[in-house]
Amino acid sequence: MQTGDVVVTVLKSIKKKILVFAVLATLIPSLGLGLLSFWQNESSINGNVRSQLRTLAIYATHEVEQWINERVHDVRALSTADVLIDGLAPANKLGGRTADVRIQEMQRYLRSVQAKLDPVLELTVSDATGHVLASSQAFAESRVPANWPPSGATDGVLIATPHWDATRGLPTIAITVPILSPANEVLGALSAIFDLRAVQPRLQSLTRSLPGEVVLEQADGAPLLSTRSLAPGLVALSATTRQQLRAHPGEPLNFRGHLQRRVLGVSALSRALPINIIAERDLEDIYQAWSSFRNWFVSLVTGLTLLVGAIAWRIGRAIVKPLNRLTGAADRIASGDLTVQVAETNNDELGHLTRVFNQMADNLRRSQAEVEAASNALRQKNQLLEALSLTDSLTGLYNRKKLDDVLTNQIARFQRNQRPFAVLMLDIDYFKALNDTYGHLAGDEVLVSVAKLLMQAIRNVDYAARYGGEEFAIVLVETPLGAAIETAERIRSLLQKTVYRVGERNVSVTVSVGVAESRAEDASGESVLARADSALYEAKHAGRNRVYSAA
Repeated sequence: MQTGDVVVTVLKSIKKKILVFAVLATLIPSLGLGLLSFWQNESSINGNVRSQLRTLAIYATHEVEQWINERVHDVRALSTADVLIDGLAPANKLGGRTADVRIQEMQRYLRSVQAKLDPVLELTVSDATGHVLASSQAFAESRVPANWPPSGATDGVLIATPHWDATRGLPTIAITVPILSPANEVLGALSAIFDLRAVQPRLQSLTRSLPGEVVLEQADGAPLLSTRSLAPGLVALSATTRQQLRAHPGEPLNFRGHLQRRVLGVSALSRALPINIIAERDLEDIYQAWSSFRNWFVSLVTGLTLLVGAIAWRIGRAIVKPLNRLTGAADRIASGDLTVQVAETNNDELGHLTRVFNQMADNLRRSQAEVEAASNALRQKNQLLEALSLTDSLTGLYNRKKLDDVLTNQIARFQRNQRPFAVLMLDIDYFKALNDTYGHLAGDEVLVSVAKLLMQAIRNVDYAARYGGEEFAIVLVETPLGAAIETAERIRSLLQKTVYRVGERNVSVTVSVGVAESRAEDASGESVLARADSALYEAKHAGRNRVYSAA
C-alpha cells in the first residue's frame, strides 16, 4: 500500500479530517487567520468611533438644549416676582410708593437673585417700551423689542445668539421673557445673561463615557467653548471644513480640529439656537496602538499564510464541498423553500448528516401547513380580543378602561416634562328625550354619528373615549387650557350644525362641554377628569349647548 493510500484511509472519517485540520490550524495558521481578524478590527474601530462620535454629538446637543430650556424656565419663574410686577404697575397703582422707590426695590431684588444663582451674570428689567429701569449691574443696555408679538403674553421668549463677551472674557447667552400683569398684560421684560461655561460640566460628563471632545461654535464658526477649554484656546475651523460639516450633519469627517490636530469629527445643529455642536476625536489617539501592532503583524503572517494555505486547501476541500451543499440547502429552507433535497454522495458522517437533513426537510414540509393555519387563527383571535378590550363596541371609540390608562400615562408625562394636557367631557343635551321620541335604536345611531365626528375633529395624537351612556371624554395631548377651550368650542359648533338622519327624519343635537387642564398638584388623571366633569355640569346648569372650563 502506497503512502497516499494510507493517508486517504486514515482521513476517510470526517471526524479525523476535522482533527487533523484543527491541529494544523492551531499550530501553524493561527497567526495567519489573525490577519483577517486584524482587518475586521480596523473596520470595527472605525465603526465604533464613528458611532460614538455621532452619539456624543446628539447627546451634547440634547444637553445644551435642555440647559437652555432650564434657564428659560428660571427666567420665567423670576419674572413672576411680585416686586417686579408691582414695580412696573401703572402710576394709578403705586400704592403710595414713588417710581424711584420701586426701581430701588427692583434693583435690590435683581442683585439678590444674581448673588444666589451662579450662572447668572446680569439681570435687567425694562418697561414695555424697551427702556431699562433696573439692573443687577451698574450699566445695562436694552435687549428687548419695543413691542412684544401678539403671542408674547403666553409664549413670548427671546433667546439671543450665544456669543463671546469680550468685556467679561466669557461665552454668554441672553434670555428675555415678558413680565405680565395678573391680567396677562405685558408690563415689561426681564432679561438675563447667563455664563455659558455652566454647560461645560454636563458635556464633560458625556465625554467620560463617550471618548472625544465637544466644541460649541457660533453661527459664524467662531468657537465658544469646548470640554477642555474656552474660546481663546481654540482655533476656528476653515471655511471649507465648516461648510462640509454643516452640509452633512451626523456624517464623520476627517479634518484639522480646533486644537490644530487631525481629528475625526461629527457636527450636530441645534434646533433651539443658531449654534453648531461638534464632537471630535484625535486620529492619532484612535490608531496609534493599532498601527504599530498592525505593521509588525502583517510582516509576520504573510509568509505563514502562504504555507498554511497550501496545506489547508486540500484538506479543506474535502470538508467544505459537501458542507457547501448542506449550507446551500439550509439557506433555501431558511428562505421558505421546503422542496429542497440534498444528494447523498458520501458514506461518512457527512452522508449521515445529509440523510438526517432530508428527513428533517420532509417533516418540515408536513408540519408547515398545520403551523401556518394555527398561527393565522391565533393571530385573528388575538387581534379581536385586543380590539374588544380597548374599544367601545357601539361607537368604536376607546372604552373607560383605555381612558384610565391614557390618563395615567398623561399625568406621568406631565410630571416629567411639565407640558400640560387637557380633558374635555361632553354630554349630549336632552338625549333621554331623543330616546323616548325616536327609540333607543335611533339614539344608538346618533351616538355612532357623534363618535365619528369626534374622531374627525381631533388630532391623531389625541384620544376620544365613550365615558358612559351619552357622555364622551377627549384627552388633548400637550394642550394648554386656552387651546383646549378653542377645540371644545369648535367641536360644540360642529355637532350643533350637523343633521343626523334617523329613519325618515332629520335630527339635530347639541352638546355641553366641560374643559379642565392638568395642574401641578394633580396626583392622578382622575383629578383632571373630575374637574372637567364638574365644569360639564356647570355648562348644563347654565342652559346647555355651551363650553365651561374648570376654575
